[in-house]
Amino acid sequence: MKSNQKIMRFLYIGFTALGIYQAFRGEFSQAAMSLGVALAFDPFNPNQTWKERPLWQKATLIIHLGLCAAFFGYEIGFADRG
Repeated sequence: MKSNQKIMRFLYIGFTALGIYQAFRGEFSQAAMSLGVALAFDPFNPNQTWKERPLWQKATLIIHLGLCAAFFGYEIGFADRG
């Protein structure tokens, strides 16, 4: 594994962990932002096309994106409530 891939994986895990921590603190807009930034750092082989990726990698990234969208939607939907 190249050192660049190690750095990308480290950043992905770091931003994902930060997003989960922020969600537990109730900061859903910050959690959505951190999870969205984490998706920019693909932890898997970036030279592999989407069709060539195993199902578990696709599922991981789709669930991650869904969680990011859910936090964003929750913050938008409940921001006007006290």
